Amino acid sequence: MKVIIFGATGGIGSECVRQAIEDKAIELITVVTRRPFDNSITSDKLQVVLHTDFLDYTPLLNLFETHQICIWALGISQNAVSEREYIEITHDYTIAAVKAIASVNQAMRFVFISGMGADSTEQSRFLFGRIKGKTENDLVNEGGLSEVYTVRPASILFSQPLSNKAWYERAVQPLAHIITLVKPSWTITSTALARAILYIGKNGHHATLFENEDLKHVVSQNNLVE
Repeated sequence: MKVIIFGATGGIGSECVRQAIEDKAIELITVVTRRPFDNSITSDKLQVVLHTDFLDYTPLLNLFETHQICIWALGISQNAVSEREYIEITHDYTIAAVKAIASVNQAMRFVFISGMGADSTEQSRFLFGRIKGKTENDLVNEGGLSEVYTVRPASILFSQPLSNKAWYERAVQPLAHIITLVKPSWTITSTALARAILYIGKNGHHATLFENEDLKHVVSQNNLVE
């Protein structure tokens, strides 16, 4: 199978790349990124495509035609940008991408990485909850793909150093270790999360929305982590 990964320079996206490299069922990994990709991650299966306009995917239509899975890990903290920028990056980029994919390959499985606290009613008092919830809804209602899956991880324990990642990814790691002790059902390792995402992308699922505990069940039921 062939997978496209957006947001591969972030903590979750880069872990998806690492796990896809190890996955024998994945023959090609196409990373779409605005800036150069981490040169410490290498594989004959990996190709990097630089793309700058995330509202126009016309140059990528040929790629969309030939891939079976798209993992959308592109995102940013609501505290790192203005409200308008957050809406554009979180919602507009995503919906533009899924519509472009659907125009040439409606059968592609699309896995959207959302987060705990996303509000499907779009009524949350938090910008994150409202816009993530709206994006989830619009992917299903307006996207045009036959299979869209949403994952909502809570607290992620990263297996790789985050020294070269965004400050907001690094900032939450101490809290993640505390949450592991207090509320273990809210935590998941980056390895387990990436393998669950790939499993859903490769196999599909009867469910379309996965909260943190659901993701952990996917991992345990399918022996994805030893």
